[in-house]
Order: sequence, then structure tokens, then C-alpha cells
Amino acid sequence: MKVRFTPSARAQFLAALDYIRADDPQAARDLRDRAATSLSRLARFPESGRVAPEFPDLPFREVVLARYRFFYRAKGDIVWIVAVWHSAQVPLEPAREDRG
Repeated sequence: MKVRFTPSARAQFLAALDYIRADDPQAARDLRDRAATSLSRLARFPESGRVAPEFPDLPFREVVLARYRFFYRAKGDIVWIVAVWHSAQVPLEPAREDRG
């Protein structure tokens, strides 16, 4: 399997990195690297994340990493990262195009 970001999830992750980078560039690099490592595991173990508690009836799981929640869905041979939220944010229900 491959791990890919939807355009909106990529924008959310890049915005988070930019926000962190403004105060601590090394922390932003560390988050980026830890996310790459953690999310790459989904290629081999797509069911390893927990079911998103806000959406138990939808086919989404999440990986929590350093206060950020990476919501994803495995579809076909791709694991799609569909949203990246800070843990203090209340996640919105995924957009219809993300539900696939």
C-alpha cells in the first residue's frame, strides 16, 4: 500500500508545520520526520490506527502524534490521510469526497 495525503490534509499539515516553525524550526522538522516515520507504517499495517471516536460508524481511523491527529482511510491500495487536526480542535465530519 501507499500512503498519500488529500490536498486538504496536506494543506492542514503544512499549516501546522509553518505555525510550529515560527517559534521553533527544529520542532517543526522533528514533527515532520516523526510523522513520516509513523505514517509510513500504515502502508504495512493500515488498520493499526484507532477508530476515530467522533465517527465510529465511518471507515476512518486516526494516528495521534505530538498533539496532532492524522485521520485516514484505507481505500484500494492507498491509505489516504484525509485530515490533520490539533488535538484541541473538534474535528468536523469528513467531506463527502474524503469518504470515498
